Amino acid sequence: MRWIRHVAAKAQPRRFTRATMAAIHKAIAAGEQRHRGQVCFAIEQALPLRDLIGARSVRERAHEAFAQLRVWDTVHNSGVLIYVLVAEHAIEIVADRGIAARVDQAEWQEVCNRMLERFAANDFERGAVEGVQAVSDILAREFPSDGTPRDNELSDEPIIL
Repeated sequence: MRWIRHVAAKAQPRRFTRATMAAIHKAIAAGEQRHRGQVCFAIEQALPLRDLIGARSVRERAHEAFAQLRVWDTVHNSGVLIYVLVAEHAIEIVADRGIAARVDQAEWQEVCNRMLERFAANDFERGAVEGVQAVSDILAREFPSDGTPRDNELSDEPIIL
């Protein structure tokens, strides 16, 4: 049954419109002014066939995307990936080791749950933006900006996988 959801998801209209993608971009850029973290937002309509055949979990796929997108490759080990898998109505947040050591996975899961509530109500823009803002709040608490200019190591543009 899982593969049917993924095949059907590829045929569905995109839930993340251009306006929604622009709002996510804006929220990431604004949030990164308040902390030293790097936030990446990735959306995948459906898993690749190899992952379905291999029974890969959403969490495993999120970790693969984390590596593929080089979210781990930030100077301060401060990358965070918000991964959305539309076909399974699933969201995973993967944090680099510098952040994971300070923020419990349960706190990230709480952010995912709130996003899923908005998505279930077909409010993808609000859910995504509030999710980015919640991640930025956590990063601002744990890795506040010191006011010095820094490079934007990861693009603020949301990514479609």
